[in-house]
Amino acid sequence: MPRQSTLFALTAALAASVSLPAQADMMFNRIASFAVADNLPADIDKATPTSSEIIAASEDGMTLVYSDSPLGAVGFIDIADPKAPKAAGIVKIDGEPTSVTIAGSKVLAGVNTSESKANPTGNLTVIDIASKTIEASCDVGGQPDSVALSKDGKFLAVAIENERDEELNDGEIPQMPAGDLKIFMLSAGTPDCATMKTVAMTGLSEIAGDDPEPEFVAFNEAGEIALTMQENNHIAIVDAATGKIVSHFSAGTASLDKIDTKKDGALSFTGSFKDTPREPDAVKWLDNDRIVVANEGDYHGGTRGFSIFSKTGELLYDSGAAFEYEAANAGHFPDARAGKKGIEPEGLDTAKFGDDKLFFVTAERGSLIGVYKDTGGEPQFQQLLPSGIAPEGLVAIPARNLLVTANEADLVEDGGARSHVMIYERAEGVASYPMIAAGLTDEGTPLGWGALSGLAADPAKAGALYAVSDSFYKNEPAIFTIDTTKTPALITGKTVVTRDGAPAQKLDFEGIAADGEGGFWIANEGDSAKLVPHAILHVDEKGAIKQEIGFPVELLAGQTRFGLEGITTVGKGDDLMLVMAVQREWGDDPKGQTKLLAYKPKDKEWSAVRYPLETAEDGWIGLSEITAHDGKLYIVERDNQIGSSAKVKRIYSVALDAFKPAKLGGELPLVEKTLVRDLMPDLKSTGGYVLDKVEGFTIDSNGDAYVVTDNDGVDDSSGETLFLRLGNVKAID
Repeated sequence: MPRQSTLFALTAALAASVSLPAQADMMFNRIASFAVADNLPADIDKATPTSSEIIAASEDGMTLVYSDSPLGAVGFIDIADPKAPKAAGIVKIDGEPTSVTIAGSKVLAGVNTSESKANPTGNLTVIDIASKTIEASCDVGGQPDSVALSKDGKFLAVAIENERDEELNDGEIPQMPAGDLKIFMLSAGTPDCATMKTVAMTGLSEIAGDDPEPEFVAFNEAGEIALTMQENNHIAIVDAATGKIVSHFSAGTASLDKIDTKKDGALSFTGSFKDTPREPDAVKWLDNDRIVVANEGDYHGGTRGFSIFSKTGELLYDSGAAFEYEAANAGHFPDARAGKKGIEPEGLDTAKFGDDKLFFVTAERGSLIGVYKDTGGEPQFQQLLPSGIAPEGLVAIPARNLLVTANEADLVEDGGARSHVMIYERAEGVASYPMIAAGLTDEGTPLGWGALSGLAADPAKAGALYAVSDSFYKNEPAIFTIDTTKTPALITGKTVVTRDGAPAQKLDFEGIAADGEGGFWIANEGDSAKLVPHAILHVDEKGAIKQEIGFPVELLAGQTRFGLEGITTVGKGDDLMLVMAVQREWGDDPKGQTKLLAYKPKDKEWSAVRYPLETAEDGWIGLSEITAHDGKLYIVERDNQIGSSAKVKRIYSVALDAFKPAKLGGELPLVEKTLVRDLMPDLKSTGGYVLDKVEGFTIDSNGDAYVVTDNDGVDDSSGETLFLRLGNVKAID
């Protein structure tokens, strides 16, 4: 068992110490997350996939309601205390809920009951909030995709998409039957089925005009409905009272330069596309005369941003690549899914908070939310908010200074994060996210970063750190320079590691240490199945590999793919010793033990000790990082669990005077470790779920400690990178 130690003395927790200005800005910060699986009743397996897709709030702002398509249910969350959301149950529905809104005491849910896309059917289901019982339903004659309530509560609009079959004719439209718009009159929050009015959308768009596929609906104060037809790249404005089409127009096309369009394991903003249809998804009114649309693109287009139109079709503003650049600067660009959609803007909401008219745009593939201020002209970017995986719906609750997002993806079957609803509060202060970011390059494009693994300090300059990205960016292995004197911490440089002048291949960087001469030692985690070697690399200040040190045969005899996860230096000159952490047990290790390796470059000698691992409740436990400082080796030990399943995210120390590595091939001594800090409280305090990969840790020349998490390149990940400032290390044994 490890000995216990006094924890780090903190000069600041998580964020840098910042003095608020005399007149602080109003900013949103996440205050809570709710795992949708926590709403599952006792008779349903907790591993059952769930989803929160479209979300709405009750009139008093105390209850959230969301559509859960895979479960076939509508879920409820009690947010009387928004910092401690509570499960409030579900209502099972015969069909697939696609969208929800709330009218007084009733939930109105669009429900898809189609047996096939060729024969679409659906209904509007009415649920009483208090009793959580289904009270009525109206047949809508097709597959509903979006519902919206008029501001005066008199009308309900339902977009009947009758979505295309992507497996039929390569997904090309037209594919009948055509979609349309349904309008209901309401009484006491309940629709009168007999008042259902059908508004045909055929003959409007130049693209498959006989097969409109309505996507999203929204009301303005004048009782007009804005309706998007994504595949048709068209928008219609309809008067709810008469059902007449007031105007309709194409969403048009856009051309973008200096964007990343390739799924190539590198962040390269050098691509472009020309005259691409915007293909809007969500739409909201900014006032009675202007709408904002999220240009997701689900057919042949999508322009990665959002646009503002007058209701007569005049393009007033287009964000171009600006929103995507903000996401990339925060490490949220999804290279693995770059293609034509980029960060994939999808959801929208608008609201007035105090004197500020704001709108919010979700990026489904970027897993974040952009907050913008409506100025009447060019919108002002305010901030980015971290969300769960694939944020789809969101709802603003200005009366309580809250914003809520619904995150669609549930990765339970892959051992990943669950679908979450996340809550943000607007208050005076500073934005807590991003914790680390980059600016634009001299070319005006994002620097491009993500998947940070190893972390190291500059041996001479306090506040200066270095990080490496792992094999996610297989064609662009890089070293990043970080200035921690800025808030957020600022990535000021990116050095691509090269071999013979070209970006080095077959590498998986997991650790880095400065060599004191401008260059670096890098720990490379091997994987024989991918022909990636277990090795130590020595690179110069320009990133050129000058030396590659492979493992000796004594080590390779027991190799697995769970190799080096950190590297640090002890001593200098002829006495220099490199110390490395091996993530998990190899074939020659006793169960529950891994190795700390030592290598002396001058003598080319390898040696090792054994390190005792904690016992995992679920999954596995291994090492992520190693850092030498002031007579100790500091080691990050973690399980591979996420969210509520995460239990072990810790920093231990091993005294250097007790670190006596022995030659390989014989008995290796077992070191004693001391618990320095449990990182679980730090990881929980961000308002989100506990992230899996605590990958980097270092201590700078002032004794200030830093932790960074690996965001997996935003691939099946929320994309969040936590850069935790733990304060000054003054551990007392």
